[in-house]
Amino acid sequence: QVQLMESGGGSVQAGGSLRLSCAASGSTSTRCMGWFRQAPGKERERVASIFQYKTTYYHDSVKGRFTVSQDNAKMTLYLQMNSLKPEDTAMYYCASDWSCSDNWLNYEFKGQGTQVTVSS
Repeated sequence: QVQLMESGGGSVQAGGSLRLSCAASGSTSTRCMGWFRQAPGKERERVASIFQYKTTYYHDSVKGRFTVSQDNAKMTLYLQMNSLKPEDTAMYYCASDWSCSDNWLNYEFKGQGTQVTVSS
């Protein structure tokens, strides 16, 4: 069992930056680590993911602005978010599974989320 805990959310003005962290209680080096987000009234969507430190995925809406990375020694996943827009406002969650997919329900381990609010 791996526990995931997100941190780093907050309120920022449009154009600003935030870095989210997801601390894992165990090694996730062989697993897919993903970031999802859910805005009010919208479905949860995969924002970015990284698999075994090299294969990355980004939702079209965040390409060029967000960067996913992980530090195995610290057992931590990161999401660097730059040039934030009001439409990035959402609860952000991290998740872990043996393979990557768009379906949140497929992920074996999930965090509780951290809120990101971007004002115009």
